[in-house]
Amino acid sequence: MKTTSRSTKLTRRHFLGVTGIALAAPTIIPASALGRGGAVAPSERITMGVVGWGMQGPSNTSAFMSHADCQVVATCNVDKNHLQASLNAINGHYKNNDCKSYHDYREMMARKDIDTVMLAVPDHWHALIAVEAAKNGKDIYGEKPLAKTIAEQQAIVEAVRKNNRIWQTGSWQRSERHFHYACEIVRNGLIGKIKRVEVGLPSGHHDFPRTVPALVEKLSKLPDKPKDLAKIVPGTPAWELAVSPPPANLNYEMWIGPAQMEPHIEARVYQNWRWNYNTGGGQLLDWIGHHCDIAHWGLGNDDTIGPTEVEGVGEFPPANAIWNTCTKYRVTAKYPDDIEMIIAGGHNDIKGGTKWIGADGWVWVNRGNAFESSNPAWADARRLPEDQRKVKLHLTEGGNPHQRNFLDSVKSRKPTVTPAEVAHHSAIPGHLGLIAMLVGHKIKWDAKKEVIVGDKEASKLLTRGYREPWKLG
Repeated sequence: MKTTSRSTKLTRRHFLGVTGIALAAPTIIPASALGRGGAVAPSERITMGVVGWGMQGPSNTSAFMSHADCQVVATCNVDKNHLQASLNAINGHYKNNDCKSYHDYREMMARKDIDTVMLAVPDHWHALIAVEAAKNGKDIYGEKPLAKTIAEQQAIVEAVRKNNRIWQTGSWQRSERHFHYACEIVRNGLIGKIKRVEVGLPSGHHDFPRTVPALVEKLSKLPDKPKDLAKIVPGTPAWELAVSPPPANLNYEMWIGPAQMEPHIEARVYQNWRWNYNTGGGQLLDWIGHHCDIAHWGLGNDDTIGPTEVEGVGEFPPANAIWNTCTKYRVTAKYPDDIEMIIAGGHNDIKGGTKWIGADGWVWVNRGNAFESSNPAWADARRLPEDQRKVKLHLTEGGNPHQRNFLDSVKSRKPTVTPAEVAHHSAIPGHLGLIAMLVGHKIKWDAKKEVIVGDKEASKLLTRGYREPWKLG
């Protein structure tokens, strides 16, 4: 779908021309091709390419394909098996073989007939692919956190702004009614001035694709029978058994991309890349774009909000272990107006989800329609009375509403519910918390200039070096 084509009628001559059917031949055009019978005319469809087919890629793609005005026409993956799986799913949905496959995202982005892209790739790839998409005029649905580092997030925000693109982050909790309800209670001052916000996130590591049991079986041959990947380091027999050649279906060189080259270990590639700081950010950064995003939505000014001071403590495996991301952590962030935010994983006093504590009450919200508050009258409702909704937050409803919001914004050119600036600021406290833990002291943050104040050691961690030949921009 191109903006200019939306107002252009699909004439019979044009339809026959683009489909290669001779004008002289008697032709019956299906009503669906003209947008009748409840179908969407081709000129009104938003075309999409998808990159990534791991944890979020399949569900995101299915959600987009459920909307008749979106057509997925291309898929890209560096794993041949995942690429074929995506092709099977997409072509199976449309009952044709029209979807084109790519191994290099840059080739797909260069296509002029693709309006939008859905990106569901490991964190270390977020910035490069997103910036390339924006430069090629694509509107973007990208996963959280916005990027691997704050500097890369800034690059995405700038690329989206410079190229006038629409961005939606996969922080889908904003499209759930009970999260929306909780935030409207807070935004409308019903619990008074906010004093404290608690953001509870997961801790430890989790073997999403179940690749660890096979490795543990191999390791059982060793005398000590190691099972904890966070304790296995180079130079040990366990490490030597864990390392393996990349499978033929995976272009490992491309998968590693801008990250530092390291030996292939299956248990830290597919989905489990999260537990290796070379490619992911652990539970803290994997979840910060969900519950901290909701925390900021409730506080307001979520496209500019930020802490002034951040400190944290955490428990880390050896830096060179197979899984080396923080397993237990507690971050304290000071915000303007004397607001304190605690972001924690593995601490029983901080309940999972988001809790705002004000002078006149409190509200807590989490997944699974979980909602609690200091006011019993709020328990069964999921919408404030209109006279209390001085501040009204956007909520898209219906099937797959978060993806619907993106498609609507592509058409209207109005911001989504989670634009790039919002995603950027939602993730900043997590990035700063990790930096504070790594340097071992409190850091000061200038939210307006987006710099760490007076701390060269910490400032170095705002960015990362790229492996040759990769460059951002």
